[in-house]
Amino acid sequence: MPEETNNIAEEHTEELSEILQIRRDKLNRLKAEGRDPFLNTKFTRTAYAGHIKKNFDEMENKTVSMAGRIMSKRDMGRAFFCDILDPTDRIQLYIKVDDLGAEDFGEFKKYDIGDIIGITGLVFRTRRGEISVHCKEVTLLSKSLRPLPEKFHGLRDNELRFRQRYLDLIVNPEVRQIFETRTAIIKAIRSYLDELDYLEVETPVLNTISGGATARPFITHHNALNIDMYMRIATELHLKRLVVGGIERVYEIGRIFRNEGMDTKHNPEFTSIEFYEAYADYNDMMDRTEGIISRAAKTVLGDASIINYQGHKIDISTPYERLTMIDAVKKYTGLDFNSITSDEEAKKAAKSIGVEISTGDTWGNVLFKCFDEKVEDKLIQPVFITMHPVEVSPLAKRSPEDPRLTERFELFIAGREIGNAFSELNDPIDQKERFLHQMALRAAGDEEAGMMDEDFINALEYAMPPTGGCGLGIDRLVMLLTDCASIREVILFPTMKPIEN
Repeated sequence: MPEETNNIAEEHTEELSEILQIRRDKLNRLKAEGRDPFLNTKFTRTAYAGHIKKNFDEMENKTVSMAGRIMSKRDMGRAFFCDILDPTDRIQLYIKVDDLGAEDFGEFKKYDIGDIIGITGLVFRTRRGEISVHCKEVTLLSKSLRPLPEKFHGLRDNELRFRQRYLDLIVNPEVRQIFETRTAIIKAIRSYLDELDYLEVETPVLNTISGGATARPFITHHNALNIDMYMRIATELHLKRLVVGGIERVYEIGRIFRNEGMDTKHNPEFTSIEFYEAYADYNDMMDRTEGIISRAAKTVLGDASIINYQGHKIDISTPYERLTMIDAVKKYTGLDFNSITSDEEAKKAAKSIGVEISTGDTWGNVLFKCFDEKVEDKLIQPVFITMHPVEVSPLAKRSPEDPRLTERFELFIAGREIGNAFSELNDPIDQKERFLHQMALRAAGDEEAGMMDEDFINALEYAMPPTGGCGLGIDRLVMLLTDCASIREVILFPTMKPIEN
């Protein structure tokens, strides 16, 4: 670090240390005078900033009690203008020595930006037309011992924003809107499925095996049982047990944990919804998926069918395009896997377009790699990619037309997967064989391969009806509908690498 930059950093640290000490000295003085703000346990509010502003005509000249964080102060000598922030908006306060008295006014002058106060006063409009509250009483409810980021630049360092989301929410009002939208999306999804008589349930986060998806799990240890356990990588196997048990329409919204890399589209813990419907197939799941996204989009965006996402205009009106994986690969690479019949032919074809293959790859593995590397990021408009190879679909039912493929789809929007669904495999013999294949891969060193779930096989042997199942990534859907480029923007507390001391 250059000496000049080093000096600036040291000066900033010294200045910050001085501010922290000054604020602690103020708190100690208040405590010594018997006015410790942290002894306050309650403040009754009768109004919020947003409501006052929207309903000024009926609120004018009414006495209100409000509470919020001081965001600015302007000293006018014998009066102050001050902005406070509450959950709904900012509002200006007018505080005059004649109303508070000299002692209380003097105390208010010592309050800092970031302090939380309660006030009682009259709603009015200033000469300049700004809706305000003329304060008659002011109470310090909580003391801020650290300064907020300076006014003009705010908090813009993304690493710091994600680590200190509480500060991000205080100084960047648009961030709160993202999470209010997220909540509205989840409510809309619940509403849609509840109206279709789906039952919401909760299933275990800790499992004795890792299953339901292909992913590397997090492993923990249960002391009382003295066994290793796995944090769930999917809710699928438990939900399908419930279908066997007669809960024919079931869903769960919950946290999923995968011990994988982090980037703009991935966080090690994320939120998904999985839903299952007896006597339905993957075509029905496409309809349900379209319904969920339409309901969520209408809830937060109104009737707009075109959304802007990271510079792309995306048409989310239904129905979405449906394209087999073979047709998608042909459309974007020119390779026709319908005319490629052997593993060796497939490998040769993949090499011709620069796709890296492995010695043990089969026709299905190669098809999937060609799609994954050369097609996926080109799928900007919503499209269901159907008929996935059986090798990468261990829980999906084979296609009657081509047993190399499964009745499975993935929904892609803006070049990323939003959802994944199957006509669920309900043949216990076939399912056990696929589990054994996964176990063989695991024994060969594939840490993402699934494990044998004997109890799930046992459940299938009691007969599961034909069933459609689907999983949707809540975080990626929120990203899409809020125009956020990174998954960290839509997760309140994303996983972060610890800061090294």
